[in-house]
Amino acid sequence: MSNEEMTSVWDRFKYGISKEEMFPDQAPIITEVVDSMRQLPIVGITQKEGGTQLKLIIEYEDGGQALFKPMRFPRTQETLPNHFYFTDYERHNAEVAAFHLDQLLGFRRAVPVTGRILNITRDIYSLAEGDLLKTFFISPAGNLCFHGKCSYYCDTSHAICGNPDMLEGSFAAFLPAKSVAPRKTWRHPWRRSYHKRRKAKWENDPDYCEVVKDVYPYNKGRRLLDVMDLSIFDFLMGNMDRHHYETFKLFGNDTFPVHLDHGRAFGRSSHDEMSILAPLYQCCVIRHSTTAMLLSYHSGPVLLSAALNRSLSSDPIKPVLTNQHLEAVDRRVGLVLQVVRECLDTAEMAENVVFIRDDLYSNVKPDQPVDDGHYFS
Repeated sequence: MSNEEMTSVWDRFKYGISKEEMFPDQAPIITEVVDSMRQLPIVGITQKEGGTQLKLIIEYEDGGQALFKPMRFPRTQETLPNHFYFTDYERHNAEVAAFHLDQLLGFRRAVPVTGRILNITRDIYSLAEGDLLKTFFISPAGNLCFHGKCSYYCDTSHAICGNPDMLEGSFAAFLPAKSVAPRKTWRHPWRRSYHKRRKAKWENDPDYCEVVKDVYPYNKGRRLLDVMDLSIFDFLMGNMDRHHYETFKLFGNDTFPVHLDHGRAFGRSSHDEMSILAPLYQCCVIRHSTTAMLLSYHSGPVLLSAALNRSLSSDPIKPVLTNQHLEAVDRRVGLVLQVVRECLDTAEMAENVVFIRDDLYSNVKPDQPVDDGHYFS
């Protein structure tokens, strides 16, 4: 598609995705996409099929689309102590915070996300049809509520309610259609069991990384280092819900994993789930650029919490995170660097842990297995 044909904000974002990143640093188009999601009138609503919790596909008057996740609880309500990571509620503010954190870490692998406050009557109820429309009701407190249809938390006792009909939510930009830019889905090598009693292989095998490093594309180049970045990103947010990731087929295997779906992050500010860092402490490899970024936030003058808070202060649903979650981010930066230090202490050479360039990492051997996306069960 030529530049002349890319007239919409949405097309310019989608066709600007490169092999290296979702968008360039400080790209003006991202501001335009975010502003459009915040401001454009909504002309259509449909419930997204699949998934465990309610999500709506939003259609704007200019033909653009966004994925809407509604607010369920106030910021102060954290993950319930007896909930597993796979039954936790999704948090709209976590999606917003994750997008900003991804940029601040220099990754730029997440889709643009913003908060927005809707009028349920005007923006959802008046546009709803079919089964979705049947789930609207007025609560005993006089608030307008709905629950849609999904596998978890889509019933009257878990309804989404306005105040009385105003509702916060996160809006995530759509990626290019799969017919235009097909994506490959990969099972994450450090995927959790998603079972109440069973543990995943990596939880019982401290040498599990040797298995992963023996499989293409984790045996050379950027992919294993991308998984390290992703584990650090998830750890800083407390996100245990990372079962798959996607890449764009067009770019082959030497490309970034898309950072998607962070609704279960920022759930427990007082708990640091070290197992999220299993890829890092089992493999003991990390990019120099990631290490340098973390060190700069750890030593100041600007802490990651302050940078994140400042970035989030422009969002319509500010404050996006509580102070407790912001403080947790700084604490976790220190914990990641502690793991890196322990890796360096046990390594023969620092170059075996911290890689200045992706192509310096190689574990290529004859007859290694190839991951087709489903190798790690």
